[in-house]
Amino acid sequence: MSLSEREQMAARLKVARGQEPADLVLSGGKVVDVFSGRLEEADVAIHDGVVAGLGSYEGRERIDLKGAYLAPGFIDGHLHVESTMLCPAQLAMAVAPHGTSLIVADPHEIANVMGLAGIRAMLKNSQGLPVTFYFNAPSCVPATHLETAGASLGPEELAQTLGWRRILGLAEVMNFPGVVAGDPEVLDKIIAFKGRPLDGHAPLLAGKDLNAYLVAGPNSDHECTNREEAAEKLARGMWLMIRQGSAARNLAELLPLVTPLSERRCLMVCDDRHPHDLAREGHLNELVRMAVSLGLDPMSALRLVTLNPARRFMLKRRGAVAPGWAADLAVLEDLKNFHVRQVFQAGRLVAQEGRVLEPLAPPFAGAALNTMKPPALSEEALLVEAAGPRARVIELVPGQVLTRQAIEETPTDGVYLTADPARDLARLIVVERHGRNGNLGQGLLRGLGMREGALASSVAHDSHNLVLAGMDSQSLLTAARRVAEMGGGLCVAKEERVLAEVPLPLAGLMSDQPLQTVIEQLDRLKAASAAVCAHPEPFMALSFVCLCVIPHLKLSDRGLVDVDKFQLVDLFVD
Repeated sequence: MSLSEREQMAARLKVARGQEPADLVLSGGKVVDVFSGRLEEADVAIHDGVVAGLGSYEGRERIDLKGAYLAPGFIDGHLHVESTMLCPAQLAMAVAPHGTSLIVADPHEIANVMGLAGIRAMLKNSQGLPVTFYFNAPSCVPATHLETAGASLGPEELAQTLGWRRILGLAEVMNFPGVVAGDPEVLDKIIAFKGRPLDGHAPLLAGKDLNAYLVAGPNSDHECTNREEAAEKLARGMWLMIRQGSAARNLAELLPLVTPLSERRCLMVCDDRHPHDLAREGHLNELVRMAVSLGLDPMSALRLVTLNPARRFMLKRRGAVAPGWAADLAVLEDLKNFHVRQVFQAGRLVAQEGRVLEPLAPPFAGAALNTMKPPALSEEALLVEAAGPRARVIELVPGQVLTRQAIEETPTDGVYLTADPARDLARLIVVERHGRNGNLGQGLLRGLGMREGALASSVAHDSHNLVLAGMDSQSLLTAARRVAEMGGGLCVAKEERVLAEVPLPLAGLMSDQPLQTVIEQLDRLKAASAAVCAHPEPFMALSFVCLCVIPHLKLSDRGLVDVDKFQLVDLFVD
């Protein structure tokens, strides 16, 4: 131990013993003890960014909490920053006032666009913020061999991140068929991160295939959608990440599995969080409130977003209010609604009554502004001949990222595939946008309730190619061209007119604007999309129809993907 570290420790010890005043003392509150589930009325002394002690203390500064509850700051153990449409700096400004102190993010969205450069950009933009960001190295870039991404990260490239600060482990291993089958490259990625957290992603996996997946190493899952599935995974030793995001909402279904015996292996996560939900409901504070309203004990609910995620990711001395632990703290009005009064990071007051006290907006890497490279598009290029009497259709499942497969009589004008509003069939097209090959995947989509016009988005999990849904070629072309011109984003078009748009110039995934600005843009987009389709969140739905690791039928730039068989299938059938 160096002299400076010894001196630092000695100073903390003097404060802990009460021989020297603390930097800050929080008094008059009820301390939430997540270890024993008790409430303790005591001063909390904070010195040099950590909790020095609980008891009776003097400090250079004292804040009276006036009977409020002092809890550990909240930790989101699985979030895709890019899915919020905000860059890390703007996301921190949005979630810090809601009690969030730490986020463990999976940057595989931007990595699928920019590779290692994208991860570095996220690390740089997330420094010195009122929320601490850790990242896991993305295991699936590309997510599968059935699509074209903007980069490819093999075991050697991923190993470079092992020495990077704030890289914890390996992010969700989505290629579960590859793991189960023993794919050498997938196994090499897992082996490279041996001894570190290995996040899983195995929707509906069960029985011996689940056993094989666990033998390989991934030991958490956020993709459980039913109680039976989640119970089996808990019984096999997995960490159960109970997801309540904007696209998939599984908390009510899975919460009954949280018992005094299983609780230690459970945590609540968001996975994705839409800007409107951040503004209306908050972040993890909303998940805790929901859990308590559904009958979970408040202490248990708090552990699921504090101590448990810290333990799962080996974050030492985080997630509790205890001597020697990080002074990341949330002051709560009550343990029912969980309104957050104040937030402290490393003992410093960073947010109060819904606002960050010192807003920060560090610039994002300039390379992220030039990632839209689709082929030259025309109405003719978007056409596809109707090559069979029947066609496969992707059907949306309300409230889920799962989709179903249907077979329908092919909608056609006699030569080319068309949309059919009477049967709720929209044309679906995925355009490779990374400048790799110019592929166009063609399909049909049911569930948007489209009547006219088109939607286009550069947010299309996980390879983030340009995804289009619409009723006529002109509208499809207008929307596609506008998204490309913006450097990425979302667009609603009708024939030759752009009705509304949301620019997402950072890798085609994120805005560099504050939450409120993005919400105003999204409100205009929502009004425009309501004029052409019935789905309440069509862009959210559209972003997941390309996700080739979620059953059952998806579309990539290479064509239709049968996820259950993990292979390409023909659009047209006899």
